[in-house]
Amino acid sequence: MEPHQHNERCKEVFALLSDYLNLELPPGACHEIEAHIAGCPPCIEFAESLRKTVDLCRRFRPTQLPEPIGLEARAQLLEAYGRMLAARTTSPDRS
Repeated sequence: MEPHQHNERCKEVFALLSDYLNLELPPGACHEIEAHIAGCPPCIEFAESLRKTVDLCRRFRPTQLPEPIGLEARAQLLEAYGRMLAARTTSPDRS
């Protein structure tokens, strides 16, 4: 058996998989995805993994809420965010 080569269709399926699992795609797109997944073991594996992850996230109910962050931590986060924004506007790589 030859190893699977990911092609452009796999990339398209990966990009639409969350919408597919959330039933947010039109029926024609769903049928195309299902047809591809049926014959593509890596896409089957990825779809199942994502389906399980989404299900776990939907069922997760935290038993304890996190404490609010302290004022010092908040100030440090805001300072780091400001530095990041400043670096983005002065970076020569920006187009």
